[in-house]
Amino acid sequence: MIPRCSSKVDRQMLYAKSEIENAQIVTIDEELYKPIFRNLSKFKRSYELMEKTLKVYVYKEGEKPIFHEPFITGIYASEGWFMKQMEENKKFVVNDPQKAHLFYISLSSANLRFKLYTASEKADSKSYTNMTMYLKSYINLISSKYPFWNRTNGADHFLAGCHDWATMVTEQSIMKTILRALCTADPGRGFEIGKDISLPATLIKHKKYPQLNLGGKSANERTTLAFYAGKMHGYFRPILVKYWQNKDPDMAISGLIKKNKTLENPAMESHIYIDYMKKSKYCICPKGYEVWSTRVMESILYGCVPVMISDNYVPPFFQVLNWSEFSVILPEKDVPKLKQVLMDIAQWRYLELERGVREVRRHFLWNKKPIKYDLFHMILHSFWFSRLYN
Repeated sequence: MIPRCSSKVDRQMLYAKSEIENAQIVTIDEELYKPIFRNLSKFKRSYELMEKTLKVYVYKEGEKPIFHEPFITGIYASEGWFMKQMEENKKFVVNDPQKAHLFYISLSSANLRFKLYTASEKADSKSYTNMTMYLKSYINLISSKYPFWNRTNGADHFLAGCHDWATMVTEQSIMKTILRALCTADPGRGFEIGKDISLPATLIKHKKYPQLNLGGKSANERTTLAFYAGKMHGYFRPILVKYWQNKDPDMAISGLIKKNKTLENPAMESHIYIDYMKKSKYCICPKGYEVWSTRVMESILYGCVPVMISDNYVPPFFQVLNWSEFSVILPEKDVPKLKQVLMDIAQWRYLELERGVREVRRHFLWNKKPIKYDLFHMILHSFWFSRLYN
């Protein structure tokens, strides 16, 4: 039921929202690069208030590995790293749920898929019965044990899910009301702009070295105009490769490529894929089976301006970040014009985009221990920001 009067935590959030709306104008900032933000003044004030105010209660309920046991390597690592760092956090997490502004559900959507999707369900690609029933049972558990879910119908609860099916299984299990950080940020597939959060998909290969191979050549040393290589997931990538493979020396676009046996650094394995990203001006990031791709984050990590070609994709943190200052976004129908579009970008403008990539990188990095403005804090801020405005 909707509460008849606001609680102390409600009043704190209403105060924070008012402060953000009336934030003092920031013209120059020593910490943050203003062009990459939609409104740096509001973001700064919102982030300050989050650090000062936000308290999160983490539900202990839920059995491993579906709860509390994250993937921290691979393409679904974002949900795992966030879970790990949220549960370990000492600054925002509180033991008393009465003091919490938000409630975190430590669900691994990847483990949910791998543990509960049965052979019988595979005959029907849209059947998620076991998974949805499992989550309904979980909500029944926490809503009967605590008053907080029922107080807002779950609107102050949140989770992060990077598996493609995270959207569908949460929608079908009465969890649609919660704040969801989703890699499949596709409004056509259930992603709700204004409530849900686009979760950056980060490919982590080594759990001890989340920033492996970071960086690349300087802007003036990047000799390849555009690069793409990868598997032919989905309908769109074969179109891209068919149109551009072996057609133009400036466009290094192909399917899978073999690893390079040479090493840039004896401590780190290197291959042609990474080398190309580090020496290319633009990295093509086409959609796969779904709208997202880890290439967007890889491009930023290696200093390559991402060219996102994925209709209906909502970029991560679009509520606060100005993606036009560090990326190029093209509709899928413009594949034939790809080189011309990139050639029409003046050198001075490319240098601005390249600087934007370098400046925004800090906001997309996983650190072993979270630091200010890093990816953990950006995701948490997105939940905080979304809750304030909902």
